[in-house]
Amino acid sequence: MKIPGRRVFSPSENTARGAEGCSQNSKLAPQRRRNLEEIMSVATDVFNSKSLAIQAQKKILGKMVSKSIATTLIDDTSSDVLDELYRVTKEYTQNKKEAEKIIKNLIKIVLKLAILYRNNQFNQDEIALMEKFKKKVHQLAKTVVSFHQVDYTFDRNFLSKLLNDCRELLHQIIQRHLTAKSHGRVNNVFDHFSDCEFLAALYNPFGPYKLHLQKLCDGVNRMLDEGNI
Repeated sequence: MKIPGRRVFSPSENTARGAEGCSQNSKLAPQRRRNLEEIMSVATDVFNSKSLAIQAQKKILGKMVSKSIATTLIDDTSSDVLDELYRVTKEYTQNKKEAEKIIKNLIKIVLKLAILYRNNQFNQDEIALMEKFKKKVHQLAKTVVSFHQVDYTFDRNFLSKLLNDCRELLHQIIQRHLTAKSHGRVNNVFDHFSDCEFLAALYNPFGPYKLHLQKLCDGVNRMLDEGNI
């Protein structure tokens, strides 16, 4: 049956038209591939700690007895801080994969610790250690901001010691609950951030990380104001 107003092509005409179409597509294909490669390049360079936190939380909660925590444990302000830590780490190390690994490990540590705490998995000794840890992290946050705001106060050795104090408390808190792999993640994170050379570069007022430090401290300040650290 012929459709009114529509021309029916012979087999030879269809073959010719198909060849012409393939020829046009082959001309466009390289440009499309280049465009796709550019899009993929941009997409893979985007690091979103909020999205990673949600993914990690789903995986972790899948292994927990209680799944009562439905909302993400990392809020928008914390996510902004993590994103800035990723950017400065990537620039400092010149290694995108290593920067991603460090921040992913940090996210996993924060989530697991929060889930254990909220699900009442700690004994009395661990609760006491957790309180010490929270106070130490609060002191660390205030110090990070203060060293940025007040000229000539930065002391990389003092800041490194605070970070390593947090590391040791964290190891003690999770000792009974998490695996050696988790302890390795803790060390991976703190080995980087407590490194005196990294801290000196980050706080160098004439260095390339000045803007990152400003954004980082703005975020930490908001966390302090909101009572989240």
